[in-house]
Amino acid sequence: REAMEGKEEDVKLGANKFIERQPIGTSAQTDKDYKEAPPAPLFEPGEVQSWSFWRAGIAEFIATFLFLYITLLTVMGVQRSPNKSASVGIQGIAWAFGGMIFALVYCTAGISGGHINPAMTFGLFLARKLSLTRAIFYIIMQCLGAICGAGVVKGFQPPRYEMLGGGANVVNNGYTKGDGLGAEIIGTFVLVYTVFCATDAKRNARDSHVPILAPLPIGFAVFLVHLATIPITGTSINPARSLGAAIIYNKDHAWDDQWIFWVGPFIGPSLAALYHQIVIRAIAFKTRA
Repeated sequence: REAMEGKEEDVKLGANKFIERQPIGTSAQTDKDYKEAPPAPLFEPGEVQSWSFWRAGIAEFIATFLFLYITLLTVMGVQRSPNKSASVGIQGIAWAFGGMIFALVYCTAGISGGHINPAMTFGLFLARKLSLTRAIFYIIMQCLGAICGAGVVKGFQPPRYEMLGGGANVVNNGYTKGDGLGAEIIGTFVLVYTVFCATDAKRNARDSHVPILAPLPIGFAVFLVHLATIPITGTSINPARSLGAAIIYNKDHAWDDQWIFWVGPFIGPSLAALYHQIVIRAIAFKTRA
């Protein structure tokens, strides 16, 4: 009996002596292991005079241009096929969008942050990751890049482009405008929430591999949202993508629904920014010594 009691003491001693040294989840997230970047100023006049500012805008233009070029050509290829199963199909379209975002975020993240999407820029602006000056510049360059990308696709096949719908986003038959708006809100929430998590300073400090892998979950989020909502709206979750296709296609029904692809992708990031900043990071409730 004494031996049994001795073993129990050993167990208790061991439990107290070797406490959990690698806390799981939020308990591992202390203020000691990372530095939070200060909020970006609302206006930063000096940055307009720097080459890095203009270089970032050019990078956003080229990335969005390439994004529209590859994705709209993929859409056109599927649309022109008499038998969808003989083409890459809906899955192929989703892979084209997700895969291009993966590649382009990887390529441009170090130059401009790799937004390639006004919704992304807006969400990161709300989280004070970039100035209003830079946010407006990015959105303008993204839209110009998208218009040029769609224009090149039309240049390859003008008659077919018009006949096949030009890759323009519209709310499909059987769905209401409310359905389309809801799909765009949730879709952009998924995307921007993924971006916040993949680029979180606290996670980057704890898990050094996270910033290297960040383009992968972002691309996958785009892929998965497209799988879910292509039947509803063709999936935008990117106002520049919708605007570029609508301007080059330029048919009434594309313009009728255009507001959905701006309102939805601006509400989604707003909710994602609130959720991440207030609930996930609890920044509003933190006091700094």
